[in-house]
Amino acid sequence: MNFTAPGLSESLLPASFYLVGWLGLAWLAWLWLMSGDWRRLAEPSRLNLFLAATAAVLALWQIRTGIKPGLSFHFYGVAALTLMFGFWRATFAGALILLANAAFGRGSWNALGFDALLAAALPAAVSWGLFRLLERRLPNHFFIYVLGNGFFGAALSVAAIGLATTALMALAGAYSLEYLLSYYTPYATLLIGWAEAFTTGMAITMMAVYRPAWLETFDDARYIRNK
Repeated sequence: MNFTAPGLSESLLPASFYLVGWLGLAWLAWLWLMSGDWRRLAEPSRLNLFLAATAAVLALWQIRTGIKPGLSFHFYGVAALTLMFGFWRATFAGALILLANAAFGRGSWNALGFDALLAAALPAAVSWGLFRLLERRLPNHFFIYVLGNGFFGAALSVAAIGLATTALMALAGAYSLEYLLSYYTPYATLLIGWAEAFTTGMAITMMAVYRPAWLETFDDARYIRNK
């Protein structure tokens, strides 16, 4: 088995798990098509930015290590994609990244659906949910946006992946819970979460200052002016 494969090994979990993953991904794809969000990609400027950001995160995913099949450590970048494009396109970008990895032999085709739910849809949902919560509950301030969404949003999104992977592996019997809690979960949630928070926070700060148009969730009239 390949320890550097970006996701689940096709023989690591029962076949029913992968079927659930594909059904869940198909359901999300249907909701995205019905939402009309995909029309934003028809704008050349937005499409070029989307493809460039997806390619950058794809490159980021290649810097990785692992301890066992399905238990890998790497930066995700999904929180940054979510702040740039929203939940739907960030999830789509993550699915494209996993598709490219599978095409290049660095991922599993059978596990693609579950990988997309676990490493793309889940962190995007956490990041987007936190953004909406802070938008409603706290003042619109630049530092709240950067620290709350860029820093804590990234950390929570990665922690969610680590916890979900732990629960999934333990439930499927792939690894014992004791092993996961000793050798995987603390590093996947705290160590990688902190690194992801720092890098995403820096990237979001730079974009908010120099390229605010790249962040669909950021409005300098609300977050900077008259503050």
